[in-house]
Amino acid sequence: MIRLPLLWRWGLLLLVVVPVCAWFFVKPVRVLAPGLMSMACPTDTVCVDDPARYQVAAVLHADAMAFVSRTIAPLDKQPKVIFCSTDRCAQTFGLGARSAVTLGRWGTVIGPQAWLPYYVRHEMIHHLQAERIGVIQLLLEPSWWVEGMAYALSQDPRLPLAEPFQGYRSAFESWYGQHDRRSLWEKARAP
Repeated sequence: MIRLPLLWRWGLLLLVVVPVCAWFFVKPVRVLAPGLMSMACPTDTVCVDDPARYQVAAVLHADAMAFVSRTIAPLDKQPKVIFCSTDRCAQTFGLGARSAVTLGRWGTVIGPQAWLPYYVRHEMIHHLQAERIGVIQLLLEPSWWVEGMAYALSQDPRLPLAEPFQGYRSAFESWYGQHDRRSLWEKARAP
């Protein structure tokens, strides 16, 4: 029996075992390779489970990109967005009770109830946040700032939102009203 040095064993664990486990147990990670999940991906940025709905998805993606770039800040790159038209597809990517989820800068999954402009804008804002302040820093930001920004700046028309989300939106709007919008990302880290 060949005995690998400890460093090699840890390397093998990190490079093989952890990604395989993540694929099966942390389902949002599947945004990294949607083609393996029987998704149609006509472009690098838009994937759908129903190819007949690709045009609708592409328009939602393009409109959200334009909106976020115009009203908040330009995105560095077009995010990959996976549009699920069925609950089965949404559960394949681990949405659970959520309508949509963004996994850092790697991709977004839009569930069947979230094929609406403000939902896609909300998730694009999360992508922008990850680009501007980094994924790790984003995890450290308070929920009122992360979610509040996405609800407020996406122009989500639902009033009031269920708590705690309405409180997050209100807190962000109050904070945002007191700051110069051109320094949004610098102020995000300040107390």
